[in-house]
Amino acid sequence: MAICVPHNCHYGSLVDAHGLHSFVCRKAPGKITRHHALNDLVARAFTCAGIPSSREAHGLVRSDGKRPDDLTLVPWKGGKPLAWDVTVVCTVADSYVAATARDAGAAEERAAKLKVSKYSGLEDKCVFRPIAVESLGPLNETASQFLKDQRKKDLRIVR
Repeated sequence: MAICVPHNCHYGSLVDAHGLHSFVCRKAPGKITRHHALNDLVARAFTCAGIPSSREAHGLVRSDGKRPDDLTLVPWKGGKPLAWDVTVVCTVADSYVAATARDAGAAEERAAKLKVSKYSGLEDKCVFRPIAVESLGPLNETASQFLKDQRKKDLRIVR
């Protein structure tokens, strides 16, 4: 079903009548907004639990200069702080559609594995957890478990 008139986006790519381009365009304003909103949600959960965190900690940098989205300011496990990085992937992007048609959640699991490999050089400095979400729903398994564990900690603090 067509939801928009085919046109070129601001960056020159064709947006078809299905309007899916905004989910996959690296420069689409909505993509950045979704990323920041999800990251803010996770950071606020830590704040509510009384666990301070820092956005893009300057002392924690990959070899290419990129940093995880957030880092707890207190030790999380084994004396190391927890770092996480959020990614939102499009369930129906050409690179994921075959896998997601066979297995619900395949896109976010693949994205989570890529995040883990990207940040593997930081394992001596922190505990890293990817948070990958598909635009049409599921969280990756490690993010789901991480958030469930965080919820349990929140309940223990409240009681």
